[in-house]
Amino acid sequence: MVDAEMIEEKLGEVLGLEMAAQKAVEQLVSKGLLDKGSIKQQVEEIRKEAHNHQTQLEDLCEKLSKSSSSEHKIDSENVKSVATETEEKASQMMQTYLGDDADTSEALEFLCIAEGGEVTHYEVLDAMIKDIKDTEFSDKVKSILNEEKEHLQECIKLARENI
Repeated sequence: MVDAEMIEEKLGEVLGLEMAAQKAVEQLVSKGLLDKGSIKQQVEEIRKEAHNHQTQLEDLCEKLSKSSSSEHKIDSENVKSVATETEEKASQMMQTYLGDDADTSEALEFLCIAEGGEVTHYEVLDAMIKDIKDTEFSDKVKSILNEEKEHLQECIKLARENI
């Protein structure tokens, strides 16, 4: 059985990646790197869904932190701390990857990398919580995971179309 600290860590990582995804889209849009065709509109939709995921995860963490069941109880402050650290790392990775003279193709490729990371982290979280009896928790993770897989496919499609 996976302990609460491992779940807190992974929840913090997925939350931080959701926060970083929103920040990345905002920065790439502000630099004009997503202005080509309908890219901006499509990526903006992904950003909105990332915000929705962030809100859902924050609500879930709050609920789990107040749970009377020791199996589900987590430290929401620890989750937030890990989320902040993860967001900072992801933002640094974007700056390193894109450098100073990125183009649309590179921006889309970075979004593919970011979405792939999110899918991987949600897959691991889903595996970690498979034995937890809280169906709301596992259903929420599965739902977000499915949407993240769609985001990854959308980003790959955009990258392929804009080379």
